[in-house]
Amino acid sequence: MVDHPPEEFAELYRGHFHRLAVQLYAYLGDHAEAQDLTQEAFCRALERWQSIRGYEEPVAWVRRVAWNLASSRLRRVRIAFRHLAGQREQYVAGPEPDHVDLVRALASLPDRQRRAVVLHYLGGLSTAEIAQQEGVAEGTVRSWLTRGRTALSARLDNPILMLPEVRHG
Repeated sequence: MVDHPPEEFAELYRGHFHRLAVQLYAYLGDHAEAQDLTQEAFCRALERWQSIRGYEEPVAWVRRVAWNLASSRLRRVRIAFRHLAGQREQYVAGPEPDHVDLVRALASLPDRQRRAVVLHYLGGLSTAEIAQQEGVAEGTVRSWLTRGRTALSARLDNPILMLPEVRHG
């Protein structure tokens, strides 16, 4: 058997539920959520009805509880949204086919030729700078670059576009 709420509580509910739910709907933008939170506030009031009924304005207590519930709901939604925004996968375009071809072609070169080609054409170092870094004669670096360019030209459709000439003396 279900206990029925006291008549004075039922009157409070009938007289204020709709108005309070409309207020929360305007605040939250979600009609179902507004109704749920209004219902929750009235349920809490019913649990405490013996003390709340003595208040000058029991509806003020219900309204405060409903608004607190709505504010908490918005706070949780904002926190969840910020968390999810940080968790979203970012789309990063894959490498262009020319880039993949260049990386593959460079990987096929002997280590010293590859390092010289990368340092010179992509890093912008001069043959003298590379020679100093590698501890070899500048002529050796020029030889590595020539051999590297020759090997790359055999593997790439347009090696000139792939490796722009950078001259630093």
